[in-house]
Amino acid sequence: MMQSEKQKHRGDEEVVKELCLANGVSYENIAQVGSKVSSLEIFFSGFPRMAGLSFFPRLCQFTILGQDIKRIEGLECCPALRELWVVQCHLTEISGLQNCLQLEKLYLYDNQICEITNLELQINLEVLWLNNNCITQIQGLNALQNLKELNLADNNIEKIGHSLDPNVSLQNLNLSGNKISSFKELTLLACLPHLRELALKDPTSTSNPVCLLCNYATHVLYHIPGLQRLDTYDVLSKQVKEAAESTVMKKTMYYNMRVRTAQRNLAEVRLSLMERKKAMLQLPGDCIRTLNHTLKSLEGELSKVPAGCKKSAAASEDGSTRPVEGSIDRSDQTADISRDPAVERKILGKIDALRERLVPWTRRLDEIEAWYERGLTQATHMMEYTVQFLLMELESVGNIRLEEGCSTDPWFTSCCDLLHSRFSHSDFKVRSIAGIKINRVIRIHNSALRLRFEDKLHTLLASEESISSQNYRRRLEYLFYIADPETNSEREEILRILEEGFRTTQRNKALDREGAIPLSNSLSVAEQPRIEHAQRQASQDESKHSADAIHFRHGQIIVSKVFVGHSVPLREGEPPDRSRYPKACSVYRNVDTKHRTAPSEERPNSTKAHTGPECSPRRRQWFVFDHELVLPEYIIYFEYITTGDQEQPHCEGIDDTPSNDIILDREVLNMEPVLKPQPRLLSLDDKILLNVARANVLSQITVLNLHGNSLRKLKEISRLTALRHLTISFNEFTHLDDISHMPNLTFLDASYNRLVTLEGLRRLGQLQQLDLRWNKLTKAREDTAVLRKHTPALLKLDTRFNPWIGSKTVRMTVLGRLTTLTHLDDVMVAEEEAAYAVLMAAGSKINQASLVAHSSTNSDRPRSLSLLSTAQLLCPLSPAPRGLTRELELDWTAKITVLNLDSQKISRMINLNKLVNLRWASFNDNDISKVEGLDSCLKLEELSLNNNNISTLNGLSKLHLLNKLSVDGNQLSGLDASALDRLPNLSFMSVENNCISSVHGIQRVRSLLELYIGNNQISTSRDIYYLKGLTNLIILDLYGNPFVEKLENYRIYVVFHLPSLKALDGIAVEVTECESAKDMFGGRLTPDMVAEKLGHSNYADIAYLTLQSCSIRMVDLSPADLFCSLCSVNLDHNSLTSFSGLVYLPNIKALCLNYNHIESILPRRKAPLTNRQILYSKVHSSGYGQQSPTKGKGETGPLEPLMGSLEVLHLSHNGISNMANLQLSRLTNLKALFLQGNEISQVEGLEGLQQLRELVLDRNRIKALADNSFTAQNVLLELHLAENRIRELNHLDPLIELRKLFLGMNKLQDITELDKLEALPSLTELSVVGNPVTKNSLHRPAMVLRLSQLQVLDEVMVTLEERTRAELLSADPSTCSQCPGASLPTTVINLPGLLPLVPRNIALRGMTISGGLQSFMYGQDHPPSNVDEAQLHSTNKHKKHRHSNAVRNGQADNTFRHVQRTGGLLHDGNRVVITYPSQEQDSRFPNGGKPPPM
Repeated sequence: MMQSEKQKHRGDEEVVKELCLANGVSYENIAQVGSKVSSLEIFFSGFPRMAGLSFFPRLCQFTILGQDIKRIEGLECCPALRELWVVQCHLTEISGLQNCLQLEKLYLYDNQICEITNLELQINLEVLWLNNNCITQIQGLNALQNLKELNLADNNIEKIGHSLDPNVSLQNLNLSGNKISSFKELTLLACLPHLRELALKDPTSTSNPVCLLCNYATHVLYHIPGLQRLDTYDVLSKQVKEAAESTVMKKTMYYNMRVRTAQRNLAEVRLSLMERKKAMLQLPGDCIRTLNHTLKSLEGELSKVPAGCKKSAAASEDGSTRPVEGSIDRSDQTADISRDPAVERKILGKIDALRERLVPWTRRLDEIEAWYERGLTQATHMMEYTVQFLLMELESVGNIRLEEGCSTDPWFTSCCDLLHSRFSHSDFKVRSIAGIKINRVIRIHNSALRLRFEDKLHTLLASEESISSQNYRRRLEYLFYIADPETNSEREEILRILEEGFRTTQRNKALDREGAIPLSNSLSVAEQPRIEHAQRQASQDESKHSADAIHFRHGQIIVSKVFVGHSVPLREGEPPDRSRYPKACSVYRNVDTKHRTAPSEERPNSTKAHTGPECSPRRRQWFVFDHELVLPEYIIYFEYITTGDQEQPHCEGIDDTPSNDIILDREVLNMEPVLKPQPRLLSLDDKILLNVARANVLSQITVLNLHGNSLRKLKEISRLTALRHLTISFNEFTHLDDISHMPNLTFLDASYNRLVTLEGLRRLGQLQQLDLRWNKLTKAREDTAVLRKHTPALLKLDTRFNPWIGSKTVRMTVLGRLTTLTHLDDVMVAEEEAAYAVLMAAGSKINQASLVAHSSTNSDRPRSLSLLSTAQLLCPLSPAPRGLTRELELDWTAKITVLNLDSQKISRMINLNKLVNLRWASFNDNDISKVEGLDSCLKLEELSLNNNNISTLNGLSKLHLLNKLSVDGNQLSGLDASALDRLPNLSFMSVENNCISSVHGIQRVRSLLELYIGNNQISTSRDIYYLKGLTNLIILDLYGNPFVEKLENYRIYVVFHLPSLKALDGIAVEVTECESAKDMFGGRLTPDMVAEKLGHSNYADIAYLTLQSCSIRMVDLSPADLFCSLCSVNLDHNSLTSFSGLVYLPNIKALCLNYNHIESILPRRKAPLTNRQILYSKVHSSGYGQQSPTKGKGETGPLEPLMGSLEVLHLSHNGISNMANLQLSRLTNLKALFLQGNEISQVEGLEGLQQLRELVLDRNRIKALADNSFTAQNVLLELHLAENRIRELNHLDPLIELRKLFLGMNKLQDITELDKLEALPSLTELSVVGNPVTKNSLHRPAMVLRLSQLQVLDEVMVTLEERTRAELLSADPSTCSQCPGASLPTTVINLPGLLPLVPRNIALRGMTISGGLQSFMYGQDHPPSNVDEAQLHSTNKHKKHRHSNAVRNGQADNTFRHVQRTGGLLHDGNRVVITYPSQEQDSRFPNGGKPPPM
């Protein structure tokens, strides 16, 4: 022993010498200089163990690199050590540091350490490097609260967990080169408040699997917003953080919408089940009603026997008793009963038979209720799965996606075929199962699991070169997995498998389960444990009655892709343990289903599968050892179909008509005695009461049976002070106000009425039994409050078959308030149940105890991808540290930031005034009727009040910071604009399942991003216009409102009006929908649009409507009667191609459609119809599609006139080329027509305009006038043809009343063309300026001479002197050329005593010219810019304005005219009236030549 110590000492001496040599320290003087050394280092060799460190007591830094060191030792004498490097050695554990309490930096990378231990004392440690080791789990770091840098790269770590939570000072963390594959693990790093650098895929290491997933960086940056570097990249930029925030916010909003859609689908299923249940209850309910009616009638007759005997005796003595008129005379029958005991026995027998018949019908009601509960439970189960799937998708940021299949998906069909092919009828025959029905298939997309499966498979194939491609595919199987039913956490296990995959062998063993993963290719083999478990549970719980004999009817199975690899048979009696089969990937056993015994014959806990040589290999069970080789791909939800279901396929036979029961009922009802129908009582008086009760005086009546009448009132019934037993069943009572102040009443039967409330019951101190079955009661809390106050002795109460709101909680509500009850709904009240109900009722106030128990003081919302409200998220996670028994601080309420009082039976929001820092609050599922008590909570950001009884939003006006508001499931009838107007930061609002009829008021909340207002009472599409001001709105849910069903093309209608929407009713808005919306609704003038533009919807008050430049393409102002006062419409600068819906406006007088694309009055059909009957059937007598005003072949008459009130029409600048196509002849009352600035080449189609006074055709392409151009214009007064291409003036003869003709800027060259104007006898004004014929102004004398009525020529007055000169000139032929039509000489002729022929142009101002058209509207193609909009829409009457007269400028394009005379076309700001008296004055240019306002 001494020898070995000496050898060790000599070895240590060599080691110390090497250490000294490497660091320049004299070994000989080590005793003197060693205490001065603070740093040592040794590289690569010569230091096999840590020895001789006692010579260096002040050592602060020690570096060892590349040595063959197995463990850390010898540091006991180095208490000052601050930095230690033991790198690239062979360490297998962390040890020997117990005395190094000052250690700040520890580098142990590139070793073989498997576990982090023995660091509890290193509380000053700031840097720890353990990279490149064999660590599989992060642990042992709890004491290192000062740790700032941790390097665990290149280990085998799969999970982070909460192991780093205590390391609150951590700033730099490197986890590269590990096996972290879940985003959930990264989320846990959010609790490190000072983390600034994080590496998960460092360039010097391999990436973690999680880094290969989509949105990896987004997920990390959102959860760790303080991060400055990620994987060596600088992420300090504000834009990077905002992009991550925005992405997560959008995903959260999207999945919140999806979850709400799933919940809404459940509500629809519930409604469908309710309707089906109601239909199924109809027959049993009717039968029970009939049986009960007869039963109560017989009981009433039987109860009257004693009283009847007395009454009969009294009547026989004095003979004074007579039946009251209209009353029920039962005395004869009752007397017969009293005299014949046999009849009484028959009544009793019939009563018993009726009660027996009630039993099967009552049982049937229970079966229907059980069927409903099963269906609802299953639907709820599916909805919860859907919600969990969506949350899983959200938390994985889309890397786990669960796709719902439908029949059009090939993979869905393949899954169905697979399951059906693996179902064997013979396996389930003993259980009467005939088949399976697949209800749902979910496809699992898990990127991390798929990458892990493929990597493992490639690694395995690479190591086994003998496996060919063909053999590899043969070893891939699709196998079934069923969650272990014994764990009672089926959902949790399935969700875990979908997210993380199957458990490893070690984890399964730790849970006392088989180490390998059990799978099967047979449905019966996979399902056997679940079926046996369900049957055992059913046999143990025999007390619960279930109409469904198949307790395992609904199942779910995971279909996985499995690489079974090298698989060997499992030896008999051996467990599937990998240690027994080291070279196998899996083991299997064949299952003999032919020889399997029925479950009832096996031992209850037996799970042994039967094997035998006769088994088909298709019945096989596998046990796979490696969980990475099992990839879950589908989850299938199915149900078993029994042979009974096939025979009775509807609702498991529940709703089949039980004809035999009806026959039995009829037989019992026809048993003797059969009571004769009695007349129904409609009212009561004293005589009727005495007769019915068989009594002499009212004070003797103790029993009164008024069953089976039509009573609605019981006036003065309280006078029956002795009454003890009252039956009023089968009447028509809605209230019980008359039943009050009856001190002796002990029994009241009010079943089978129409009671909606118990308000009115008063002072029934002795009432012990009350029957309220089959009424219309809904409010349990209010009604039980009445009973608690006025029936203190009540023992038995029956409230069944009422439409209670919240029916599941009715029993607890009643028992919590009526503590005297012994029986409720024919069920005895247990003491424990009553005590619990009282306890629940007592905890219904907000007090100090409830605030302490349900509050938290967190200052920040956890950065978690969760859809829970902040209050729900924070309170369960971080409950308040204050205990109920501890003394509270004085300002403890001021520290509360979170309050979660969900489901606390709260009726009032009180004692909240001191919560001045409250930020997040939830009061869901209570009985709150009013929002109050929040005036001091000025910092509130989120408020949830779902499922209460709130009817108004008053009480929120001071919550200016409120960001989220949820008031689902309440009694709101509208949105309080005054309250919403003061919520400037509200971005989320949910008011689903209320009674809201209009969204008026919501337009005040311009910051809104999400609005959920489904399942309300919104019935008009006009409400969409209130939402148009919400320019930030991206998610809207209106599902379940009446107008959604009524409005045609609802979805694209909403998308059109709210272009910012990204999702509507739970479905994303597609680009194609936006395009369809623009095509269908773009430019559609509707009453809603009018209301939006004008700011009101008083359509009957609108006289003038101006909507210029609004991109209107179609007019749909229906019903037209709404606009009965509208007389003037201006739709200039729009995109109309026809008059569209304007033709239906009843009183329109002036219509301005300049600068549109009008082609015809009515829309033109793309293809003409060949069958005229189809045309007339669609548009009766409208001439729809008629493009020519002339009669075609086969036509029987002219087109029917339209717009009989229209007098002024403006169609300038519409690109019109064919007047005939316009169908203007149908406007028979038209008096002024303006068509300037078009492409018209021929004047036609005016045959029907016989009242036309003014026609403007300036600036067109007219070359000549046809013989039919003006055939019907006998009263035309003014014609404008300026700026055309006219060369000849023919066919003007019909215009005998024409006063003004404007032909300027045409192609008239010969003065003989002007001679043709002599055919116009009434012409007073003519303009031919700009024509070649006027080049030298020598046409003027001729025109003055020939047109005797002419007063104005070319805008110049014709004077008397000029006319005389023309006559003299005409009398001297020498001055003219001898040739007819020759031009006048260019020399000016001056005659003595006369003015020059053409002295100068005289501007006409302020002069009155007789004749001409008077009209009211402005004369420019563009309305003036200074038009007062208020005057355009004004409906107030103003005084008429007198306008100065002016002569129209020949180049101006005046359009609207004004009549100054009484009865003319007046514009007074309100009304337009057009008349044409026999003598007109020209007032075409009022307001000094400016157009008047419309």
